[in-house]
Amino acid sequence: MAGTARRTTPDRDAFSDAAEVFQLLSTPGRLHLLWLLSNHEADVSTLVRAVGGTKAGISQHLAKLRLAGWIDGQRDGRRVLYRVVDPHIVTLVHQVVEHILDQRADSQGGGSPP
Repeated sequence: MAGTARRTTPDRDAFSDAAEVFQLLSTPGRLHLLWLLSNHEADVSTLVRAVGGTKAGISQHLAKLRLAGWIDGQRDGRRVLYRVVDPHIVTLVHQVVEHILDQRADSQGGGSPP
């Protein structure tokens, strides 16, 4: 890429760790949750209504994202409000979704001419 500082090639462990990140992002429901939580805090019930699925299923996704250190939860009375705490994950999710939307626009003739 032009304008990018030259870096040495990471070791195999770095690529293995990166693959784990993509594996955790490979579930559409988790991507949807991260997208929503990158824009505002929400509790499980709100997320179930927005994403669909069951409370148990959403809770399992949230537990995995929390274990990865990407989100955290803050107790607010009887409910827990979740939010994304890792700005790198926000960038990844937003970039990939915007990439897909751009590709769709281009394939439908909505892109700018060459």
